Amino acid sequence: MSYETILVDKRGSVALVTVNRPDKLNALNSTVRRELVHAFGALGADDSVRAIVLAGAGEKAFIAGADITEFAGRAPLEQRAAMRTDSVYEAASQCAKPIIAAIHGYCLGGGCELSMACDLRIASEDARLGQPEVNLGIIPGGGGTQRLPRLVGEGYAMKMILTGDFIPAAEALRIGLVEEVVPREKLLERALEIAGKIAEKSPVAVRLAREAIKAARRTGLDEGLELEGNLFAVGFSSEDKEEGVAAFLEKRKPNFKGR
Repeated sequence: MSYETILVDKRGSVALVTVNRPDKLNALNSTVRRELVHAFGALGADDSVRAIVLAGAGEKAFIAGADITEFAGRAPLEQRAAMRTDSVYEAASQCAKPIIAAIHGYCLGGGCELSMACDLRIASEDARLGQPEVNLGIIPGGGGTQRLPRLVGEGYAMKMILTGDFIPAAEALRIGLVEEVVPREKLLERALEIAGKIAEKSPVAVRLAREAIKAARRTGLDEGLELEGNLFAVGFSSEDKEEGVAAFLEKRKPNFKGR
């Protein structure tokens, strides 16, 4: 499928998805959301793809937020319906393949929320992250009030959301909002490197590990440990497990098939 606002570039077992509206700072309008939902679904179902990198085109922004022009005059029920239809945040979070956000420049509002729905976040030194919705008289609506405190704690989430301030990449790293900070010229290279490393692992093990880790957000410790044990046992039924063990014993690199 051809897209109007995003680019999809398959590089072996890694797919690079780029939001391509640099003149609008890659703002999330309805077309971008719809196309990202489709791309995440299609790539998730593509057995040749094992990991995804999400980036923004241009020099100024990863994603500077929602396209505010779509908010003007919109009634509450209309906005609620728009948020529920083909949620790009849930599409990212529920994608069958791990997604790494490669963040540069502005990563604000819906852009910050989309990065939090990804599995990992790598930022360049020039990145600025924030949830400035309060400045418009609204609140985050793409998961910001829920995912942000789970990543950085309630206090930092309160500070970011209630002040609407942007934080630099170094601060985002310190509080746990991003996992790495690299020079701008190394950003895409590093994100693709991590994606490539994940792509070399057993797709079965990656899928089961992601399921267990994501469950930790919504379950108690005992329930989570029970799920982990069950998923650990499921892994023993895979061909990848047999290949991984054999490769270890034979001192060679495993050739995982995802079965």
